[in-house]
Formats: sequence, C-alpha cells, structure tokens
Amino acid sequence: MPEGIPLNHLEYLLVSTFGTFRICGYKKLEDMDFFKHLFSTSTSKAIVNSDKTLFFDKNGHLEFAPDDPENPKNYSFKRKCYITAVSISLVMNATFSSSAPSGTFQGISDDLHVSVEVAGLVTTLFLLGYCAGPLFWAPLSEFYGRRWIFYISFTLYIAFGFLCAFTPNFAGLLIGRFLTGTAVSAALTNAPGVLADIWEPVDRGNAMILFTTMTFIGPALGPVVSGFLQLQEIWRWTFYVLLWMAGVTELLLISLPETLPMIVLRNKARRLRKVPGKDNVKAPVEASNRSLASIYKVALTRPWRLLMDSINFFVAIYYAVVYTLLYMLFSIYPIVFQQKRGWNAGVGELPLIGTVIGACLGGLGLFINTQMERKKKTRNGKTVPEDRLPGAMVGGVMFAVTIFWFAWTAEYNSVHWAVPTVAGTFLATSILLIFNAFINYIIDSYLIYAASAVAANTIVRSACAAASPLFTQYMFDGLGIGGAGSLIGGIGLLLMPMPFIFYKYGIEIRARSKFAAADETPQRPKDEEKAIKDTSFGRLFEERNGPNVEKTEDTIE
Repeated sequence: MPEGIPLNHLEYLLVSTFGTFRICGYKKLEDMDFFKHLFSTSTSKAIVNSDKTLFFDKNGHLEFAPDDPENPKNYSFKRKCYITAVSISLVMNATFSSSAPSGTFQGISDDLHVSVEVAGLVTTLFLLGYCAGPLFWAPLSEFYGRRWIFYISFTLYIAFGFLCAFTPNFAGLLIGRFLTGTAVSAALTNAPGVLADIWEPVDRGNAMILFTTMTFIGPALGPVVSGFLQLQEIWRWTFYVLLWMAGVTELLLISLPETLPMIVLRNKARRLRKVPGKDNVKAPVEASNRSLASIYKVALTRPWRLLMDSINFFVAIYYAVVYTLLYMLFSIYPIVFQQKRGWNAGVGELPLIGTVIGACLGGLGLFINTQMERKKKTRNGKTVPEDRLPGAMVGGVMFAVTIFWFAWTAEYNSVHWAVPTVAGTFLATSILLIFNAFINYIIDSYLIYAASAVAANTIVRSACAAASPLFTQYMFDGLGIGGAGSLIGGIGLLLMPMPFIFYKYGIEIRARSKFAAADETPQRPKDEEKAIKDTSFGRLFEERNGPNVEKTEDTIE
C-alpha cells in the first residue's frame, strides 16, 4: 500500500490497480443544479461530498476521482462557459484599457498642458506595465492559485484606475497608467491558464480562439469610444467608463472558483485533515520541495535564454512588427480620417470598427482551421508543430499586401473612404492569423519550455508596441501616408518567407535547437522539473502528447 496512508483509509481501497493509480470505489454523481455550480467555489465545502471516495497516486498523495466534482475538468458545460466568459471579460478590460485613451490625447494635452506626442505616454507606460506584470504575477499564480491573484490584481487595477481618473497632474496620470497596466496584465497571463484548467484539449482550442480574438477586439474598440467622449472635451470620462466596466467585472469575479488543479487538491487535502483519522492526507504539491523563490528564478532567467534560440528569436521579431503596427493604427487612423479628410474625433475613429470585423473573420478562419487539424489528427494520430504554420503563411502574405493597399488608398482623398477601411479589415485578419499560428507553433515546438518562450515574446512585442505612440505621428508626417506605409509593408515583405521556411525546414531547425523539441522530448535540468510541471503549459504538454511521454517520479502533479 502507498506509504503515509492511515490504516483506516484501507476500507476505501479496492484490490484493483489501474496504471499508477490505486483506485477506490465511487458512485456516479448526479447532475448538479446550474446555480449551485455557478456560485460555489472549489475552496469551500463540496456540493456533492466526495471525501468518502479517496484516490491516491503511487506515492500515496491525494488525486482526483474520475467523477470528482471538485476537479475543474469535471465542471458542467454551463459552468465552464460561465468561467470562460468571466475570464474573457477580464481580458477585455485589459485590452480595452490599453488603447482607450488614444482618442483623448488632445484633451489630455489641453487640460494637463503637455504636447499631444507627450500625451501618448499614457499608452506607452500602460504597455510597459504589460512587460513587467507577467514576470511578477505568473509565478504567484502558479504558487498561490488563479483565484486570489485575480482578486488582488484586479482590485489593484481598479484602485489605480481611480488615480488615473482623478489625478490633478500629468505625472500622476503616468504613474497610474503604469500601475494599472502592471496590475491588469495578470488577466492576460492567468486567463489562458484558467482555460487550460477547465477544458479538455479539443474544446480548449475554441476557447483559446475566443481569447485571442478578444485581445484584438479590445484595443480596436478603445479609441472608438474615447473618440466620441473627446467631442465633449472631457477626457476623464474615458477613465470613468473603464472604472464602470471594471466594477461590473469585479462583481462577476467574486463567483469565480479556484481552477488550478494542484491548488484545488491542496485545499481538499487541508479540509480532509480536519476529519479525525485523515490527518496524514497530503496533496502532491504539499509533498514537494518547491518554493516561490525557485519559481521566480526560472521565470526571471529562462525567458532570456529562450529568446536567443533561433525559432523564438525570429518569431519575436515578427511579433514585434505586427504588434507594434496594431498599436500604430490607433495613431494612423486619426491621421488618415481626421487630419487628412477632416472628420471629427468621434466619426474619425469609426473606421476602426473594420478591424473588429477583421478580427472576427480571423477568429472564424481559426475555428475552421482547428476543425481541419482535429480531422487530420483523427486520421493520422499525430501532428507536428509545423502543422500550425499555414495560418501564418496566409496571414504573412495578407499582411504585406494589405499594408500597401491601405497606405496608397489612404494617401489620396479622391479614393472613397471605404477602400482603406476594407484594407484595414483584412489587415486585422492577417495580424490575428499570424499571432495565433506562431503562438501555437512556439507552444508545440518548446513544449516544457513553452511558458518561458511565450513570456519572452510577450515582453519583446509589448516593449516595441509601447514606443508606437511616440514616433508614429512624426513618421507619417515626414514620409507621408504612402511612404510610411510602404516602409512597414517592405518590412512585411522581408518577414513573409519566415513561416514558409519554418514549414519546410522546421524539423531540422528544431533538431539543432538546445530547447526545442525534435523527435524526443528535450532534456531538462533536474532542478527545473518541478517548476515546469507546475505550469499550465506543463499540463498542456502532457495532454497533447499523451501518457507515453516519459515522466520522472519527482514531478509534482
């Protein structure tokens, strides 16, 4: 019998053994009421008591039963959809807030006595918070769980939002924007983890498409709303709207349960130890020797090593270009439709709705591609990372073409306004296709190192995008819309072959990489085993590659 299990637990154990799990009998659970699911939390007493049906792994540590109601993957479909909706609403707050002040730069300039270009720092500082935040919040999330990090970070976001809305000077506004960006970035790192916690791999693909789409819709809608608020010459109303959105989301956040499996098991073990005779029950995470310091060490050092790896390095460059252009659009559209065509601040931002439509079209394309990948995996039983790249191949060609299309039709007022607007629609589609294809390629290529690889890319692209409000106006004033657009389009042409090269030579490139997965799982230092296994990407790696992947006994879950 597993060591460390009290003798009185034997009454629950059956003789049968399945794999590495010693299985005990359990009863089939009845369907639970939706509202009980909705407002219960995994950190409180279970709705259906599963404490009499205990499962242990080969080391004698507590495990989920097959139908355990506390296992996030066993939540009802409605409850999973609700948790997904709340997580996406957090992401919407983060992305909408990043660009919302873009339409009020003139009002900030007039009221706080700074130039319009300097007013652009409110976006720059927010995006720099995007860079700093993930390095701080992600390790805390993996150590303490999703729920409390959501509570703390989003409450701080609201508090710093009040500073932005009511500050009497520009310095206070900049400080508030950096701190709000740092706080709300937890949503961007936590939300994908929540989706990985509750959805099985097949269904998670569709949830991630929704997440990716919202990361583009949010920034596009921000300037549209603030542009109309600018007509009233009260720039602070933009921040009032952000506070109202955040307040509603905070109310929804209260009902969000803990979903990180190892923390759910830890909470269950703590509850069981209060029952007489079960004082030796432990969750795997409690038996490990991991520490917050070791998690931070990996989180703060390994991304920079991954950034120098060939695949991640060139993808980071591509990401930096397309993500910087995304935030440049919030300065380019006012130049095209307000300065050049004479539209007002509200109507002049409306063409950005075309980019929202483009993001939705891109999401639809990704959904169709996901179904094709599912059929391929069903037929062949195996996919390779390079199968993720066709989206980037199509998106890369669209990106270069639509940049030239937009630039040279926007250059002349004689061209109907709908022509550059349609170009912007397909430009947004191309950016979404590139973004989604490459992030999945990175995850599949680096597997156990995926979290660090994605973190490195996030820092690089956010840092580059942060600079966009500072130079876009000067760039387009100096080169003209056609010239500046051609410069960006030329860079797009240079980057266009990248996904084709990776598609053809990716296997050889990964074979020469120190970190990327080739035919075998990349070897990892022993001291990183536990930190890797704790992450959502670690679980994602196992789920994608099945039970035949070799694992060491000292891993955590």
